[in-house]
Amino acid sequence: MGKNPEKNQNESADFVKQITKKSDDFSRWYVDVVKKTELADYSTMKGVMVIRPYGYEIWELIQAQLDKMFKETGHRNAYFPLFIPESFLKKEAEHVEGFAPEVAWVTQGGQEELEERLAIRPTSEAIICSMYAKWINSWRDLPVLINQWSNVVRWEKVTRPFIRTTEFLWQEGHTVHASYHEAEEETLRILGIYTTFCEKYLAIPVISGLKSQSEKFAGALKTYCIESLMPDGRALQAGTSHNLGQNFAKAFNIRFENQNQELEYGWQTSWGVSTRLVGGVIMVHGDDSGLILPPKVAPLQAVIVPISRGNWKETVLPEAQALFQELKNNGFRVYLDDRDTYTPGWKFAEWEMKGVPVRIEIGPKDIENKQLVLVNRINRDKLFVKRDEAGAALGKLLEDIQQQLFDRALEFREKNTHEAFNYAELMDVFDNRKGLVRAGWCESNECEIKIKDAAAATIRIIQDKKDERFKWCSVCGAEAKHTVLFAKSY
Repeated sequence: MGKNPEKNQNESADFVKQITKKSDDFSRWYVDVVKKTELADYSTMKGVMVIRPYGYEIWELIQAQLDKMFKETGHRNAYFPLFIPESFLKKEAEHVEGFAPEVAWVTQGGQEELEERLAIRPTSEAIICSMYAKWINSWRDLPVLINQWSNVVRWEKVTRPFIRTTEFLWQEGHTVHASYHEAEEETLRILGIYTTFCEKYLAIPVISGLKSQSEKFAGALKTYCIESLMPDGRALQAGTSHNLGQNFAKAFNIRFENQNQELEYGWQTSWGVSTRLVGGVIMVHGDDSGLILPPKVAPLQAVIVPISRGNWKETVLPEAQALFQELKNNGFRVYLDDRDTYTPGWKFAEWEMKGVPVRIEIGPKDIENKQLVLVNRINRDKLFVKRDEAGAALGKLLEDIQQQLFDRALEFREKNTHEAFNYAELMDVFDNRKGLVRAGWCESNECEIKIKDAAAATIRIIQDKKDERFKWCSVCGAEAKHTVLFAKSY
């Protein structure tokens, strides 16, 4: 049976419009955008999402660039088992305690009950360390620089597509070094890679720094992270890099003979980012019309929409096809929307919703004037360019859009970063405003807990250099040892 073009067009037009306003209900807007743009969908199992092709293509672009950056610094990819014996997970006490509430267990294989429970990896330190203990014997074996791209499972109570799901995709690096200094250097090197990637490729400004002891990774000596501010005023932890010290090396007996022929325990790091980055892109850049994708991670950087009037298939379409081939040959990710079942206006709305950075319009008058119309997704500004300058003009506009998105997000963060010099000011921000709060902290766990209980906020970052203006702890009034950023978070 043939399709009814008019019916399809009406139904799809409604589909485009059905997005909650971002300012009305941010959470609902986010879910609407994820589903309507076909990034992901809910599976039949609660808390588990299906990443659809359009969403997975964004992840592939993220993965490709990060993989390149890791390999440029000497890291190699490997793959380790999904299942972890319970005895392995229990070897590092702080680690197992930290992950116990989130671990999913396998107790039966086929018809037989297992002698030992198997954890479905919430993270891979335990299984990887068991192998490093076999592979590392001498200082000549170091450093070990391995990364893996995989899935993990954490039994989350509250989930949201990309941001927090029971199963998600990520990369996890695991390295071993001969000294604390080398491990710390590696930890900070990766933090720098994550910062550069988020800012240069995702157009998301981040703040990097150290986590407090209560917020660090279970089993780590120190945890560093990058934090970004979302439009609803909550912070999103976008990536973490951990200096594990010798905790896991001692638990798993990872030892090497040093150059003095003495046995030492290795110094380790682990680090990772996940599909949570896709969620960050959605939240930071999207608007009431849907997605706005940074050109460097957009599956489609431009879409060509021929204006379908009169005998357009004989006049406009051939020109559009030639333009498509030219831009594709020049390395742009471009799509020609030559569907004749939808009007140009409907196509405009659809591609805006899907966040394609640039729309290229070409019609009879444009052909006559030897020009094209390039439309910026951010502000819908139209740029009229000469036909023979299409590639250069598109490249320049994509660069501009990438920078505009970053600048806009940075301006938002700066406007929503507040200062508090005492408890009353701190609580005033949490009660009446949104965003990050810079304040002094005495380093006590009690003050952290007090803010967490009173405002559901935590210390997101300990800043590298103490701001001398914050002389006193904003919670208890004692002498401040650090300047920190508080925020509510995802």
